[in-house]
Amino acid sequence: MLRFLIQRWKQGYKTFPFPAKAPVLPERFRGLPEIDQTKFSDGGNGSIQACPTAAIFRDGEKLSLDLGRCLFCAQCQAAAPEGAIRFTREYRMAARQKDDLVLRENTVKLAAALEEKTRKLFGRSLQLRQVSAGGCNGCESDVNVLNTLVYDLGRHGIQFVASPRHADGLLVTGAVTENMRLALEKTYEAVPSPKIVIAVGACAISGGPYIDHAEVLNGVANVIPVDLYIPGCPPHPYTILDGLLRLLGKIS
Repeated sequence: MLRFLIQRWKQGYKTFPFPAKAPVLPERFRGLPEIDQTKFSDGGNGSIQACPTAAIFRDGEKLSLDLGRCLFCAQCQAAAPEGAIRFTREYRMAARQKDDLVLRENTVKLAAALEEKTRKLFGRSLQLRQVSAGGCNGCESDVNVLNTLVYDLGRHGIQFVASPRHADGLLVTGAVTENMRLALEKTYEAVPSPKIVIAVGACAISGGPYIDHAEVLNGVANVIPVDLYIPGCPPHPYTILDGLLRLLGKIS
């Protein structure tokens, strides 16, 4: 027992002090894309054609990028002239409205806090039921990581519960397959009002790589209302945590 206590003392404090301190992300992390319009000689046609989900498109004379569709696969970057498209280390990308995920002029409208009345209910204690509605386990894994010592989601008053009847809302991952439609609807109905819904990952937002497939419903919002969209494939745990804290008004 003594050796255990000594070893624990040597390990020190492992929980990262987020959001008081910005996280240090690896060099290979692909965060918020940045587009240099001046470096395209073909108007961006190569990048548009290379994108597997039509996330990048021409908006008037300029290119825009829909983070809700983006898989962060960097195919658009590979097809573009050098430096025309790059992925930054910016992890903050969550938005309240789907349209706010469209990157124009390299800016995105970050999530605003819930209305004051709702924030008073959930601000100190938010219980979420996680639903995998046809996911690959990528987003699910990064959601689960939030419960580890490094992130310690519980210190922010956010916890995952086993039953929707004990929850304040749903956190949904996956492309929302036709087979999961009824299960998602029934789970949503079981959550007492008022309730919130959070869509995590490109699949839950738009269908991801399965967009427009006959057995995919192209995102959570086509089945139940959504209050927060967190893009990524999968989103980094800090992207998810940042979105949750913005929704609760703990980050502005």
